[in-house]
Amino acid sequence: MAIELGKLGIWRHYSGVDAQFAAEAEKLGYGAIWLGASPGGDLAYVDDLLAATDHLVVATGIVNIWQDEPADIARVYERIAGKYPDRFLLGVGAGHREATKEYKKPYAALVDYLDGLDAAGVPVAGRALAALGPKVVQLSGDRTAGAHPYLTTPEHTRGVREILGEGKLLAPEQKVVLGTDVAEARAIGRNTVKFYLGLSNYVANLRKLGFTDEDLEGEGSDRLVDALALHGDAATIARGVSAHFEAGADHVNIQVLNEDPWPAYRALAAELL
Repeated sequence: MAIELGKLGIWRHYSGVDAQFAAEAEKLGYGAIWLGASPGGDLAYVDDLLAATDHLVVATGIVNIWQDEPADIARVYERIAGKYPDRFLLGVGAGHREATKEYKKPYAALVDYLDGLDAAGVPVAGRALAALGPKVVQLSGDRTAGAHPYLTTPEHTRGVREILGEGKLLAPEQKVVLGTDVAEARAIGRNTVKFYLGLSNYVANLRKLGFTDEDLEGEGSDRLVDALALHGDAATIARGVSAHFEAGADHVNIQVLNEDPWPAYRALAAELL
């Protein structure tokens, strides 16, 4: 891969990332920032993040195929990649059925979107695909640099690597809460995890990973929350993140759920980088 993401990245809602944030992340040794929550449009702020750093990669996690036409996003890609070669990764995905009224036949729509990116000249190595199920994981390996799974476990990472084989990017997201008060940390994790329990694609994937109706009902069981939002001291969380690497991940993008994310990002950089 021409784009080097490094070992660890940061996943964060795009509204919470500015030039100062990016510069601090790079200083700590993080290789990439993944801009979450369907950033789209001209992505003008990506230029600002890259201008404020020397080698940090900025990735979209993800551009929603229902919101921006491939030709438009291709022009954005050309602008950014032209100014900052090998430092921008275009992550794309189909979003959620519940959030998109146009959502239908997502696999076919993804194929069409990738065809559009091909036609507009976006290189395979410059894009990645949000992927959970095996069919889309295979598509990510065939048509992009690789897969960016979200809300998963090391078990899922292992299965994705088996499908992708070697040489393709596997960059899962992992939520974490730094804190040794179990009840408090679990409450913080549950506050985020519960949102995804209303989205059918995530629920279906979690069922495949062995979570039961009891785990998935309401705001989620303790077992589910603990798996999806690791909590504890830095060493404990680092072991959980390392499980993704042991399962075949190339790069893990960490989403800190604490109100102030920096203590966790500093502590995890010290543990893992």
